[in-house]
Amino acid sequence: MAELILLANPTAITVQSDGISLAVDFDSIAELKSWLHLAGLNDPDMLIGEHQGTANDGRPYRSLNAYPTWHGWEIYAHAIEYTDNGAPLDPTTADQLAALAVA
Repeated sequence: MAELILLANPTAITVQSDGISLAVDFDSIAELKSWLHLAGLNDPDMLIGEHQGTANDGRPYRSLNAYPTWHGWEIYAHAIEYTDNGAPLDPTTADQLAALAVA
């Protein structure tokens, strides 16, 4: 586990009920791909799934799932990124937030 945490910055690590697999979540697709590279798991034969869709709340997203075997563990790695930037703040709200930040 220490190596996983040192090579990456997962947001969650869960041991599955089968006792031989881990679910590992990442904040971004880039972090997941970086971990696969640093851990030497970017094998072209590894099962990877990429998906684009819309969440229940209407936000568009991209996700990546990867299923390597690492140190005897079956890994279910997942990352999701929402691709909308959200609505820009109106000038009044931006000014009020800036004033609050410096207070």
